[in-house]
Amino acid sequence: MAADLPRNYENNLPAFQFIKDVPTDWSHSKALQGEVGEYIVMARKASKHKSYSGNDWFVGAITNEEAREISLPLTFLEKGQQYEAQLYLDGKKAHWKTNPSAINIEKKVVTSADVLSLKLAPSGGGAIRFKLLSQ
Repeated sequence: MAADLPRNYENNLPAFQFIKDVPTDWSHSKALQGEVGEYIVMARKASKHKSYSGNDWFVGAITNEEAREISLPLTFLEKGQQYEAQLYLDGKKAHWKTNPSAINIEKKVVTSADVLSLKLAPSGGGAIRFKLLSQ
């Protein structure tokens, strides 16, 4: 869901790409980490569909007013496979009140043996698409 004014997205179209890529039908959902009222990290696997192979995973993480760093083991990914991680994370000086649009977008190749470090700004979060590279 994109709950904002269209002009705010027009100013930052690269960040909107994740919303365009996310499917609406899932084959698996997993709560990876979290504490009630504090933060949550969820992973969802896309269902097989004409637009999706059914091999991609999508992760979302959000936090309360407290900034935090989360260590995210990628053990939910299929062993022996490589994925392109497309990361959309809070920027260095992101803050919900003073700098809500600060974002860092990057790509890296990962496997189920890797661990990602997610730095979440106050009331911030992140989204990651794990696109299967090889089968």
